[in-house]
Amino acid sequence: MRRLLIATLAVLALSATAAQAHTPEPTVPSKIQVPAGHKPFLLAHAVGVQIYACTATADGPKWHFVAPEAVLFGKGILGHHYAGPTWQAQDGSAVKAARVDGVTVDPTAIPWLLLKATTTSPGKHGDRLAPTTYIQRLATRGGLEPAATSCKAGTVGRERHVPYTADYRFWKEQS
Repeated sequence: MRRLLIATLAVLALSATAAQAHTPEPTVPSKIQVPAGHKPFLLAHAVGVQIYACTATADGPKWHFVAPEAVLFGKGILGHHYAGPTWQAQDGSAVKAARVDGVTVDPTAIPWLLLKATTTSPGKHGDRLAPTTYIQRLATRGGLEPAATSCKAGTVGRERHVPYTADYRFWKEQS
């Protein structure tokens, strides 16, 4: 199952990367602008899923967000994005971040976000993501929470993996 997911993600990434090559730079809303004194150093295109679980609550069954699971692409595979939220490069370096703010640009897709790095670490084979101070999630497609009506008493405990793509722009302090 995992191999099928990775193969599917790779095919989607190749087609998305080709389409992205002709996409103009998005206009970033002011709410999710990175503060002065930082500069972008890496752009990664993510292809993956947003994972939601149907859970029992006092108000009845509801979907709640569990985690993302995505492969990050640039010129080849750059790394992975998963719970935390965490981004890990192929060299083993990683960054965890916390949401600062978000903006719904497209009502059919998850919001664009500004995230601030909370912890960074070098990897066994390098430190590609170690200087990260901020991350922007931009140009999102898909990934929205499933319809509320699809989470019922009979589906409590089940997960839904909703496909999404996004661009993640990594920022570091200006030198």
